[in-house]
Amino acid sequence: MKRRNFLKTSATMLLATTVAGCTQANNSKPGAAEESSPPAMNGQPATVYFTKEITPGSLIKIYRALGREAMGKTGIKLSMGEPGGHNYLKPELVGNLVQLVNGTFIDANTAYGGNRATTELHLKAAEDHGFTAIAPVDILDSTGEIRLPVNGGKHLDYDIVGANFENYDFTLVLSHFKGHIMGGFGGALKNISIGIASSAGKTYIHSAGASTTDWGNPAQDDFLESMAEAAKAVADYCGDNILYINVMNNLSVDCDCDSNPADPEMGDIGILASLNPVALDKACVDQVYASTDHGKIHLIERMESRNGIHIVDYAEQIGMGTQQYTLVSLD
Repeated sequence: MKRRNFLKTSATMLLATTVAGCTQANNSKPGAAEESSPPAMNGQPATVYFTKEITPGSLIKIYRALGREAMGKTGIKLSMGEPGGHNYLKPELVGNLVQLVNGTFIDANTAYGGNRATTELHLKAAEDHGFTAIAPVDILDSTGEIRLPVNGGKHLDYDIVGANFENYDFTLVLSHFKGHIMGGFGGALKNISIGIASSAGKTYIHSAGASTTDWGNPAQDDFLESMAEAAKAVADYCGDNILYINVMNNLSVDCDCDSNPADPEMGDIGILASLNPVALDKACVDQVYASTDHGKIHLIERMESRNGIHIVDYAEQIGMGTQQYTLVSLD
């Protein structure tokens, strides 16, 4: 059994402990996943699967194409949307896949106020948006925090995530790829960094490791690099018991964390999936640039004005994966 060390915190104490968490077993099917070792380490391009069809059935199809079966207690990392927003992935799209793997929706409370800043409010938002009717919902930091080590970073020594994350054997990262007011874009890397981080952990990332109570004003690239470091901590912790799916619909320049996001100005692109989040996010960025939709100029401006691609560059630099990929169409 593969084990990781971390620090578990509560309001009154900090103690050292050990947990197996989602690194409990290697669930990859033999011969089905050429990327069972990180693509950046074996020198091979990652495989990214693609379908233009955005349906419940196509989500299941692309999940199965990855060849890595979600086993044991499975957390579905998904943003269930800030109240007032409307671009988030809908329960009717993701429900069949979630039920197929007997998954639990997982997320963590926000660090900016709003209507997902407490567990009670967050669960109410999940219920109002229809997610609790599909599967259980677990707000990961409702019971405290744990610290996952960051290896090879320069801003963070650890990532602070919700304590309940240790209860899951497998993580299925289901991300809505779209713009973001601070990061330029949000995809798989953001979803496992900011998304899994506790409220204090989110502040720690935003401050580039300076504080758990004050976002401060770090350099933009330092913030992006901190997100990549936090993402690597989660990926290292999970080992082979994680996979990544990005849905490219409702391509607003704003995030699902925005209660009043801009309407999309370009058409939907499709669903992409990979066992490597670096290649996956790079492939999604490439799909935006390659689109013939004139409305892409707005999303591109948002990404470029925030130097958003730097998170992908830095994630590759610290050994999380490769930007080289082979795109395999399922259509």
